Amino acid sequence: MEFWILIAGFLAGIYMAWNIGANDVANGMASAVGAKAITLRQAVLIGGLLDFAGAVLLGSHVATTIRKNILDASLITNDHQIMMLGLLSALLAAAFWVFFATWSEFPVSTTHSIVGAIVGFGLIEGGIRAIHWGKLLAIVLSWIISPIFAGFLAFIFFNFIKKHILESSKRFATALRLAPYLAALTFFLVVLSLLLKTPLGSKLKISLFTALEMSLLISIIIGFLAYFWIKITVPFDDEKGVEEIFRRFQIFTSCYVAFAHGANDVANAIGPVAAIYAIYQTHTVSPNVPVPMFILLVGGVFIALGVFTWGYKVIETVGSKITTLTNTRGFSVDFGTATSVLLASKLGLPVSTTHAAVGAVIGVGLAGGVSAVDFGVVWRITLYWLITLPLAALPTIIIFEILKFLFM
Repeated sequence: MEFWILIAGFLAGIYMAWNIGANDVANGMASAVGAKAITLRQAVLIGGLLDFAGAVLLGSHVATTIRKNILDASLITNDHQIMMLGLLSALLAAAFWVFFATWSEFPVSTTHSIVGAIVGFGLIEGGIRAIHWGKLLAIVLSWIISPIFAGFLAFIFFNFIKKHILESSKRFATALRLAPYLAALTFFLVVLSLLLKTPLGSKLKISLFTALEMSLLISIIIGFLAYFWIKITVPFDDEKGVEEIFRRFQIFTSCYVAFAHGANDVANAIGPVAAIYAIYQTHTVSPNVPVPMFILLVGGVFIALGVFTWGYKVIETVGSKITTLTNTRGFSVDFGTATSVLLASKLGLPVSTTHAAVGAVIGVGLAGGVSAVDFGVVWRITLYWLITLPLAALPTIIIFEILKFLFM
């Protein structure tokens, strides 16, 4: 019987990974598509490949049995089969919800989806006391923290570009002088985030001070290279030249967000699968379990397939339906997203990359005035965020009861 639960867990994990790719690729690629830095077809191809690379190369080789440790496992059950069924139910329910959101063309947090599903399992099997409500409250607060923080940063960053470059009488010359500094600053944050936000830093045992040194050195080199690259390759044009400069920068920042996404969010699919696999092998429930490379590879493959097959749906919503994006605006969106995720995670604040990306788009839109933002779309996105936890939790309870009836 446990063997069939394991097989079902693998299939559910594959389905969840596909849904993560379909919904979350918008985090990195939507602003680039909206600003016409790359085409939709290029975004899907690049996003899929980089998501796969991030998942396989930097995806964590250790997963927590209970995502975000929001449940007290000791209050749930000592029966390892019940835990396997609970994790399977959570995977299925979260995947169904993310699928529905993607079909509706709205971005949702896949992390919050699996958290909500795990809460549903905890409530049905362990009761109210089994939930760490403080940690759950912190996750709910991220609905507010992530978009506001990212939106504020993107708003400030774009206003700086607008005031000092776009409104300058010598736009291209000013952009040539200032853009390398902006590129260096952004890449400093990107490299720092890559070393501190992904499992790479843990594997290399890099300290904060070392990460700062490495990031500063790389960003200075990139700043110099960016200056000469722009001067040689971008034709002097006060109208189109400035956007061309930031178009090139934006491609790189969008690629980073997609790569980091694969490294971080593959755990939402393969974490529960690895836990089910470990329980099947050991017949015990451990707080942390190893993630075999073959599970990481399968997760990466199906995240990439999700991007290839359905990634375009949410990209169009975030990239073009909230506000009109240019390359300078899109670059500001990527800056706001990457910076807010990095700072919030280092401060120990819960943050959703999806929420940060949407907040950054709204912030840049508001820099052009309230009328530049379609608040009807914003409201519908917010509604989907608000109902993510309950609409992942309730189906988990139903699925768990059905599976318990079938397998126990």
